[in-house]
Amino acid sequence: MKYSHRIVFILSAWLCGCSTPSPHSQSPHYENTYTAENRFAQDVKSFPNISVASRSVPPDVIETKDITYVRYGKRELQLDLYRPANAQTGKPAPGIVFVHCGGWNSGFRTHLTPVAIELAKAGYVTATITYRLAHEAQYPAAIHDVKAAIRWMRTHAAEYGIDPYMIAVGGSSAGGQIASLTGMTNDLNRFDPQASESEVSSAAQLILNIDGLSDFTSQQARKFEDVPGKSAAAIWFGGNYLDKRDLWHEASPTYYVGETSPPILFLNSAQERFHVGRDEMVAKMKIYGITSKVVTLPNTPHTFWLYEPWVKPAASEIIQFLNEQFHYRP
Repeated sequence: MKYSHRIVFILSAWLCGCSTPSPHSQSPHYENTYTAENRFAQDVKSFPNISVASRSVPPDVIETKDITYVRYGKRELQLDLYRPANAQTGKPAPGIVFVHCGGWNSGFRTHLTPVAIELAKAGYVTATITYRLAHEAQYPAAIHDVKAAIRWMRTHAAEYGIDPYMIAVGGSSAGGQIASLTGMTNDLNRFDPQASESEVSSAAQLILNIDGLSDFTSQQARKFEDVPGKSAAAIWFGGNYLDKRDLWHEASPTYYVGETSPPILFLNSAQERFHVGRDEMVAKMKIYGITSKVVTLPNTPHTFWLYEPWVKPAASEIIQFLNEQFHYRP
């Protein structure tokens, strides 16, 4: 493979589900109530056989919680790290930075904990991160944060048994879009304020897009993301499409596809509206000979990663892609 060194709250809740609140996951004076349990109450009506996935940590996984990965003045952003307990000495594992969903304005890092645990069981070191939401800091602050998390993982690679040359960035829904944009803008310093102060790269070698859109500017995307008075995207950008057209374009991962772009896995639900821009992006990547893979889990809600029976199948698809692209065998 190629390595590059380079809201409305109601709409947010409809866009994506998240999990149990953490006191470290929210800034002061904001009540973030968007949990997996709240989302489950809606999704179970259409999918009666689902259950909220467990976040219990098994004996073969090491959990390290509330690690500060970046500071902005007094504001600390934190991550939870999941590692294989039986990791081989001297054999570093690839790392993954996971970005949660929530319509850019809500959610918690713990909603991807069940998937992170499955990846750790398979030999990967996975971080689930808190990032600044739109009510605290608008676009592109979240991109800055994710790049800072990748840089933290690379900086602490030896401490946690991570291969610094094999780091993926992934996310679900809004987090999938953020992860895609983070990976597609490797080495673009305007998205990475820390780059001028650090020699450590924030580049991601793979992207895992779980039901996140790829193009804000398309008519289909704006049909859902630019609804007057209800647009989560407009809150993140600080204005609707007509007012902030340049930002809506700039935040669309598809416009950065080039010969050094990382390979990408699109892991999708059965809900087509969350795949906007995917096929066009895949076509662009094909021109440059860059690997992309599309996997759709049948008969699934948008927020399938929150529930059984889909956590293990979803994790299995991610692990297969990581193994193939990183040529890694735990």
